[in-house]
Amino acid sequence: MASIGPYSFEPQPSGRGRHRAPDPDPDGPVRRPPEPAPGPPAEPRWDGPSWDEPAAPGRDESAGPRWDETAEQAVPPVRADRPPEPTGYAAPPAPAPVPAEAVPVPAPPVDPPAAPPESGKPRAGRNLPAAIGVGVGLGVVVLASLFLWRPAFLGVVAVGVVVGTWETVRAFGRAAEPEKRTRPPLVPLLVGAVAMQGLAWFGGLEALTIGLVFTLTAVLIWRLADGPPGFRRDVTSAALIAAYVPFLAGFGTLLARPEDGAERIVAALAMVVLSDTGGYAVGVFLGRHKMAPRISPGKSWEGFAGSVVTTAIGGAVLLLLLFHVPVWWGALFGVAVSLASVLGDLVESMIKRDLGIKDMGHLLPGHGGVMDRLDSILFAVPVSFALLSVLAPAAG
Repeated sequence: MASIGPYSFEPQPSGRGRHRAPDPDPDGPVRRPPEPAPGPPAEPRWDGPSWDEPAAPGRDESAGPRWDETAEQAVPPVRADRPPEPTGYAAPPAPAPVPAEAVPVPAPPVDPPAAPPESGKPRAGRNLPAAIGVGVGLGVVVLASLFLWRPAFLGVVAVGVVVGTWETVRAFGRAAEPEKRTRPPLVPLLVGAVAMQGLAWFGGLEALTIGLVFTLTAVLIWRLADGPPGFRRDVTSAALIAAYVPFLAGFGTLLARPEDGAERIVAALAMVVLSDTGGYAVGVFLGRHKMAPRISPGKSWEGFAGSVVTTAIGGAVLLLLLFHVPVWWGALFGVAVSLASVLGDLVESMIKRDLGIKDMGHLLPGHGGVMDRLDSILFAVPVSFALLSVLAPAAG
């Protein structure tokens, strides 16, 4: 140990050892580092081959890219023979399948019991007393106008045609689907409807046809004021209404023109009533096979057969009594008018189904609207006019 004056010192080794902590007391207690807290085991990590596993031949990819290549070029390709590295996240186990016997099956819904039919409601769904009362009242008005003062029948036809035209125009405007609604000009149709009946009464069939032409012309001119939108649809529907209601009704006016016009109207209307009544009665009690379920669900082939048989018998008897026509020709007249009557009913039902409405109107209790009563007559009177012109020509 060296000393300098009163001071003395011992040389220390150079380097890091000069700052090392003094050795612990060999006789003291042994201090150990604290044990880690218990927890989940650490996930295994794979940092390459272990000390006892030789590395794959080639360069060490863990050393990063070389100085002369980019990072993208240094990424090793995925080898098909090497399994993917573990991510440390395991997929949840799939749930065990539930046997089909353990799945509860809901019981099918039970339909409520059907309500018993009302005692006062007819099987055909029509208010029969009201329908009979309205039908009898209309028949009395028609017969009174024919036999008391025959020109009054022209007024009855004109009123019926005006109301029927108004109902049809209104039905076209209130179709269930907006794209099917049209706006036929009402004023020229009403004026033309009345004019056609007067022309038929005073001028005959040629004048009736001219009245239809002038009505269609008036419709075209009148519709120009409303502009282009919907022009074709409105004019087409107006032409259908003009030909369907007032023009066909004009043949009823032509039937009433001769001196025996009252008998001709009675023969035509009687066939329509017999066809409707016979078909209704047979269809209600014996109807099983639907005739046209998409057009008129209430009609059946059994009811149609009842209409034909009833009108054949009625036509044979009535034409023999009124015009002395042979029985076979009278039966043919009744069958032809019955076919036209059923066809007219189906056409009107088709129009209502297309428009999505139930009835054309509600003016006649038990019947619906006026058009719901005129539908069969409108097709029956042209056939009656044509056949009676051959079977029983009018004098003069």
